[in-house]
Amino acid sequence: MSDSEHNTDESTYISPPVQRAAKLLRYIGEGGSLANIRSAASTLGISRTTLLRLLHTLETERFIEPVREGEYQIGIGLVSLVGESAFGQDLVRIALPVVAKLAEKTGLSAHLGVLDGREAVYLARRVPNVPLASNISVGSRVGAHATTLGRAILAWMDPAEVRKLYEDRPLGRYTNRTPSSWTALQETLHREQQIGYSESDGLYSDGVSSIAAPIFDESDRVIASVNVTGPTTLFEMSDSRRKKIVGSVLDAAREISVRLGWRENASDKSYSIS
Repeated sequence: MSDSEHNTDESTYISPPVQRAAKLLRYIGEGGSLANIRSAASTLGISRTTLLRLLHTLETERFIEPVREGEYQIGIGLVSLVGESAFGQDLVRIALPVVAKLAEKTGLSAHLGVLDGREAVYLARRVPNVPLASNISVGSRVGAHATTLGRAILAWMDPAEVRKLYEDRPLGRYTNRTPSSWTALQETLHREQQIGYSESDGLYSDGVSSIAAPIFDESDRVIASVNVTGPTTLFEMSDSRRKKIVGSVLDAAREISVRLGWRENASDKSYSIS
């Protein structure tokens, strides 16, 4: 192969239709509105006709699902594809009943997530029948360093891998409590691994608290996490309230891990509170 072939601009190999579909999926996953097709097309930088064709195609493939007029969410077709390709089995199918039970038990919104680079990706969401439930949607992507769902994975990864992801790179700040440097993130991850779970009181959103725990597969590798989130006031209703929430999240993470083939007695990891 010639040097000119090696130096070919990578953009030559990008497929614009696929790129537009990916951009639309990300837009929907982040909660973007499609109530005004013309406005959404302008935001996405595509024509109105192209947007309508993409919506029809993605809905046919079950990659998106209509919620109400002008609103979509990431569909089960895409969620299942992500779960199966990432882990060789249907993580979402196995975890969903546990996530649903966790939401009802705690009265908080419960989520299942995985790591994609420096982002936590929400694969499943269940909310209790109470006010003030989380409105984050399946498919949403959030900076992993700022969320318990992301840090619960990062804290149990190989430290060298985490360093590659974050050292010498800027960290987005969501609130004044968000770890905004590699040193601060390192300290947070070390502390959370020591106590056995990740926690947040306003690190991602002011007035919102969260607890998360890692999920391991049969090879003892961290592959996902589960969390609960809600207004901080719901975590502080009594002295024992937060401890009960932590215990419920750890129990849920353990149950999902065991269902995935993880064996606690054969592992150096445990779901106990330090």
